[in-house]
Amino acid sequence: MRPNRFHNVTRIGPVQVGTHRDGRGRTKHTAVCTAPRCEFSADYNTRAAAELAASTHRCNPR
Repeated sequence: MRPNRFHNVTRIGPVQVGTHRDGRGRTKHTAVCTAPRCEFSADYNTRAAAELAASTHRCNPR
């Protein structure tokens, strides 16, 4: 299986939002925090949901 290839990547604060196709060919949107020791990442079905999660994310490093 090939790795995810993200396109339409934007940054909202420390969170990056990108679009990719999953293993079944469906379009998914992922939000990932790039702050050190923050392990937040999640897949969403809509771009709006991913951007909302990115804008409301508060880092909680462990």
